Amino acid sequence: MFATDSILPPEPPGGVPILHDREYRVGAYRLAADRIAIHGGVRDQKPPGLYLPDDPDPLTVHHMQITLDVSFPDLEIVDVTVHFEMHPHDDCPSITARYDELVGISIARGFTHRVRELFGGPRGCTHTTALLQAMAPVAMQCFWSMRSVEAQLAGNPTPLMAPGENGDQSWRRIIGSCHIWAPDGHAVAAREAGARHEVPVFMRARLRERGLLGDDDG
Repeated sequence: MFATDSILPPEPPGGVPILHDREYRVGAYRLAADRIAIHGGVRDQKPPGLYLPDDPDPLTVHHMQITLDVSFPDLEIVDVTVHFEMHPHDDCPSITARYDELVGISIARGFTHRVRELFGGPRGCTHTTALLQAMAPVAMQCFWSMRSVEAQLAGNPTPLMAPGENGDQSWRRIIGSCHIWAPDGHAVAAREAGARHEVPVFMRARLRERGLLGDDDG
């Protein structure tokens, strides 16, 4: 369903040995119009033969999984499951119940700081906490996705092809989230002046690939 090619920069020249591979995967699912599930996993692997000579297979040293059920659109966590598939110490999984404290917390702005407060250092698992921080931005990415699904279910065009009317204020959720959406930046000023949201670069590129947009358009 999704691309599986490497998203890393090119390997260093000279055939230098690889020491470690860390992989994050996060998927979001529509459960209902008012509920989404966010599933995350982190896996650390050592290359074949690094720890055990003549071992032909990569060695997994960490593999943690998190499932979050989140209300929509307020993005409050209503249920959490943490599972340790692989870990270095027998007592590692004893921390999983601690993450129940996430229930009732909003995954929107301020989430990273709150996670550090609750689970930073000896209060949690380093790898699970890092995974949580990687999962939070995915929840924010679901706003347009949920709108697209609901539009399709209603037989309407996707909002990315018909950007919101001037009265749509959902864009205000991302003010201050990055340099593009700086409170005193161009994008916010344009929207405050009534401009529609531009068709994203990735959509324009795909439309050109499919011959639906000329090189001089957009």
